[in-house]
Amino acid sequence: MVEDNPDNAELVVDMLCDQYDIEKFSSAVELLTTLYKPETEKPDIFILDISLPGMDGVTLMKKIKEEEGYQDVPMLALTAHAMKDDERRFIDSGFDGYVSKPIVDEDVLKNQLLRIIDLKKN
Repeated sequence: MVEDNPDNAELVVDMLCDQYDIEKFSSAVELLTTLYKPETEKPDIFILDISLPGMDGVTLMKKIKEEEGYQDVPMLALTAHAMKDDERRFIDSGFDGYVSKPIVDEDVLKNQLLRIIDLKKN
């Protein structure tokens, strides 16, 4: 998960830590640097904040998909962009799912993760 706001990152970890092992990154550069390391294990999903400093989540998602071995890893947009057409815009850009912040119902996040991971497996 890439989330630059520590409080938001901890909230997501608290919601998901009983079902998933979550590795947190605070920037796009931090995640990309880790992906280049040979010992890095491929995740089941990437959860990317959209409004990141330096490189936004859409650009990061596209860079990850350019990396060999990561094209099939699903991507979830986690964002405060919650206007009427934002979900469609992020899905059209290449994300497999979308959850708006603040997350008021953790089941929404969990259900999106299960849906996306199941879709990619089948």
